[in-house]
Amino acid sequence: MVEWFISLTPVMQALVATMFTWFVTALGASAVFFIKTVNRTLLDGMLGFAAGVMIAASFWSLLAPAIEMAKDGPLPTWVPATVGFLLGGGFLWIIDQILPHLHLGFPMDEAEGIKTSWQRSALLVLAITLHNIPEGLAVGVAFGAVAADLPSATLTGAAALALGIGLQNFPEGMAVSIPLRREKMSRLKAFWYGQLSGMVEPVAGVMGAVAVLLVQPLLPYALAFAAGAMIYVVVEELIPESQIDKKTDVATFGAMMGFAVMMMLDVALG
Repeated sequence: MVEWFISLTPVMQALVATMFTWFVTALGASAVFFIKTVNRTLLDGMLGFAAGVMIAASFWSLLAPAIEMAKDGPLPTWVPATVGFLLGGGFLWIIDQILPHLHLGFPMDEAEGIKTSWQRSALLVLAITLHNIPEGLAVGVAFGAVAADLPSATLTGAAALALGIGLQNFPEGMAVSIPLRREKMSRLKAFWYGQLSGMVEPVAGVMGAVAVLLVQPLLPYALAFAAGAMIYVVVEELIPESQIDKKTDVATFGAMMGFAVMMMLDVALG
């Protein structure tokens, strides 16, 4: 299995890895068949865990390699990482202003993006889909970076990133399907939309891998771009959602655990 994966092209590796992250999202969404509701404290901890994973991945798997790759470039080392990081955050901000969506636990009058008459359930799905875009992009860019044959970009490091993203996708799948069930949606339909929110990851992953292979000089910018997009999601969505219930210690501990797990995976496997 390992040899087969290594023999694939970077684009195919990105596709397989992001299909794995989508599968874990679907696995989490399948919880709707077995449980009616999820404890709010547990959900806060899971959202915090997802935030911790994304913060750690942004540095260990994306920004650090971007800085390392920029050392031999014509510009100061900090330029590609800084510019790419800010562009990534700016890109997600633009999508956030345009795409109609509603964060978990917020009332309908706090829906963001272009005003629409869409149902609450559709807006909840779009909110999760929105922050799956940078996750898929990050995995794709990481596998595309391996093709550049630089010491700071390794296949095991990219695989560790995919594994970390996959781990935090399980609670994300639950966080979509179970609230949809509470919106009077059937279990099957709630599962369908829950897993559908993760299908954007393979698309973004393949696009990221193809982009960096076509324009390798932009690789440090692309890595930092994905990092900026993920940090935007963490600060804009995950942290506020995890603290709605005011039990900040649970969310904080979850974030610490998520960061530690992702750091451990990246250091051990990268």
